[in-house]
Amino acid sequence: MELPDGTGVLSVPPDAKPAESDPGSVSAAVSSSTGELRMYLNATPQQGSEALDNWNTFRLDHLADENSSPPTKIAERTGMAFRGGTGSCVEDSYVTHVGNNRYREIACLVAGSKGSSVLIVAVPADSWPLYGPVMEQAVDAYRAR
Repeated sequence: MELPDGTGVLSVPPDAKPAESDPGSVSAAVSSSTGELRMYLNATPQQGSEALDNWNTFRLDHLADENSSPPTKIAERTGMAFRGGTGSCVEDSYVTHVGNNRYREIACLVAGSKGSSVLIVAVPADSWPLYGPVMEQAVDAYRAR
C-alpha cells in the first residue's frame, strides 16, 4: 500500500484488509471472525515537528496525550536501515481511553529521498507473542521513497 504522497510503501500480511484512515494515510487491519482487532498497520506522511533524533520522545509524548495512561517504553532504536532510507523506532505499550484496551506497537519515523513518513504496527498486548513476528516483518519490509 503506497502513501499517496509517495514517501513510503506499507507491506501488509496477506490476510489484512484495507482499513479506514486519515486522508493521505494508508491503513490495514486483521480482525478475528468476531470482529476483534488482531493487527493494525498504518503509514502516514510526516506531519509535525517529529525528527529522527527526537522520534522516541515525540512518539511517547504523543501517546501520553492521547491515551488513558502514560505509555511504557520497551525498546528504542535509531539509525535503522530501511529499504530506501533510515529511521528511528520505538516499541511501547499503552492503554486506550476508549475501552481501556492495552496495545503493543512499534512506531517508526522513516526518512527517504522523497520525504519522511511514520509507520505504526500494533496488536493487542497479550497477543504480541503470537503476532509480534508478523509485525516485525512488516517493519522490516517497509519501503521509504
